[in-house]
Amino acid sequence: QPHILIDAILAKKNLGTTKKMADLTIGLGPGFCAGKDVTCVIETMRGHNLGRIIYEGLALKNTGVPGVVGGASVERVLHAPASGRMENRRRIAAVVEKGETVAYIHGADGQVTEVKATLDGVLRGIIHDGYLVTQGLKIADIDPRVHAMNNCYTISDKARCISGGVLEAVMAWERGMHR
Repeated sequence: QPHILIDAILAKKNLGTTKKMADLTIGLGPGFCAGKDVTCVIETMRGHNLGRIIYEGLALKNTGVPGVVGGASVERVLHAPASGRMENRRRIAAVVEKGETVAYIHGADGQVTEVKATLDGVLRGIIHDGYLVTQGLKIADIDPRVHAMNNCYTISDKARCISGGVLEAVMAWERGMHR
C-alpha cells in the first residue's frame, strides 16, 4: 500500500479514490471532498485559488468553459463527436487550419468520423493515438497563438501551480503540519 496517492485523472469526478488507499490521499480538482473522500483537494480552476490546498470541503465546480487563450475559449477545445478508437492525423505542435482533419474516430460499428480543427492555430494537445474515446470526451486543444508553439514542449503555468500545491501538501504531511 502506498504512503501517498495522488488522483490526477482530472475526470471532474471521483472515480473511486478513497482515503483508505494511502496514508495521504490527494485529489485534483472537482469531484473530491477533502476530509471525506481524500485527505485534501488541490484547486484546479484558474484564478486566485489555483493550486490552493483544501483540507475541508470541495474544489470549485467544473464550469465546462475553458480559459481564454489568444482570444479563443470554447472553440479551442475539441470533443469526440462519436465513440471509438482514435486515429491521429496530426501531432502535438502541428500548425492546423480551421476545418482541417486532425483525427478520425473508428466506431465499433465500422463508421469513421472525422475530427476537424475548429480554428487556426497550434495543436497543443491531443489524446493518445489508438485510445478508445467516448462521445463528448475532450480529445484535443488548439492554441490560436502560432507564435507560442514552444509552449507545446514545456510545462504550463497551470500545471506548475497545481503541482506546486501537491508538493506543498506532501511536504506539510511529511512534517506533520497537515490538519
